[in-house]
Amino acid sequence: MESETDHVKEAGNHRNKQSAIHNLTTMNVSSGIISAMLAMTGPPAIILAAADAGHFTHEQTISWMFAVYFFGGIFSIVFPFLYKIPITGAHSLSGVAFLVTVTPYYSYSELIGSYIFCGFIIFIVGIAGFFTKVMQWFPKETIAAMLSGMVTTYVVRLITSIHDLAIVGLPALLCYFILMKWVKRIPAVLGAVCIALLIILITQNIEITTMGSKYILPSVFKPTISIAGIFTISIPLALLILSNDAAPGIGALESQNYNPPTKKIITASGIFTMITAFFGGQSANIAGMMSAICADDETGPRQKRYIASIVSGVIILLFGIVSWKVVPFMKALPLPFVSMLAGFALIGVLGSSLQLGFSKQSFRLSSTFSFVIALSNISFFHISAPVLALVIGSLISKFIEKKE
Repeated sequence: MESETDHVKEAGNHRNKQSAIHNLTTMNVSSGIISAMLAMTGPPAIILAAADAGHFTHEQTISWMFAVYFFGGIFSIVFPFLYKIPITGAHSLSGVAFLVTVTPYYSYSELIGSYIFCGFIIFIVGIAGFFTKVMQWFPKETIAAMLSGMVTTYVVRLITSIHDLAIVGLPALLCYFILMKWVKRIPAVLGAVCIALLIILITQNIEITTMGSKYILPSVFKPTISIAGIFTISIPLALLILSNDAAPGIGALESQNYNPPTKKIITASGIFTMITAFFGGQSANIAGMMSAICADDETGPRQKRYIASIVSGVIILLFGIVSWKVVPFMKALPLPFVSMLAGFALIGVLGSSLQLGFSKQSFRLSSTFSFVIALSNISFFHISAPVLALVIGSLISKFIEKKE
């Protein structure tokens, strides 16, 4: 009897070892590709905007691009393989949008130090099991209103860029609406960006500089810990990652009746973010929308959906490796087109953030102030508008508004 049990266990172990290959299907592979494409279309444009705002060197920008996609890809390969759950990794889109407002005010080494401390905060939140408690300190409505104010400018630029580059923008916008209405399987943002890229390559003569002709090795950078950076970069960035990436990502998995290891996911997001920071990247963590895509019913049989996350991870990892080619190509694109990419990437974030931010009457005043302060793009002693919006909105929520 004992030998029979051992034989069954051995057969089960053998099946587990083979499962990654045997579980490949056209449905989970296509979902993995869609997930990866979502990460590789609009977000790089926002990384370039943040790098330009901070006057980063060409090498620093490439290292940033490499870090967030390479380590985000590793995250997306390791966790699904270990837990057989579609836990999909990438980097924080809202985090990059936030960094556009702060990179001009800090040295590169101070930014690196702030990213590392951000990862440390997320690590502590995860290992101590404080995820739910931390998210209660700052009302999610205030965070959402701040985020919507922060990204509104990008979406407004989408409209102006469509006006300036109508031959590209109008077909892309039409594709966005068609996919949004009739083709739910393909994210509307992905379709719009792909159409825009195809048209721009056909209609424009893109000249890539000689900087893209040689391989640039990603570097490890020396951090500088700044007290100001901790409060104005690390804490807000950690809150954005926890609220806009970790919470929806874990929520998407739970909605599909998975049992994700929340503490380990948050803890690992902190560890991966700290590692990524040394190479110039702001984070590598669980991705909300990408996890939702890979966990969706259309990905195929539930027990095989984790393959989609692995496929997504492999693709974005490779994308990070070729970042030395991606960055010069992106820089060669017309400025209105790059603004268009960023706007399409963030239009969904704006809609969902506005909906959540103003969903409750009891948070209406704090959400309004958070929104308009973040939108104003003011700074006070190097404290950016999003941070001011978060602090002032939270104070109004706590001391002015009456809660039920």
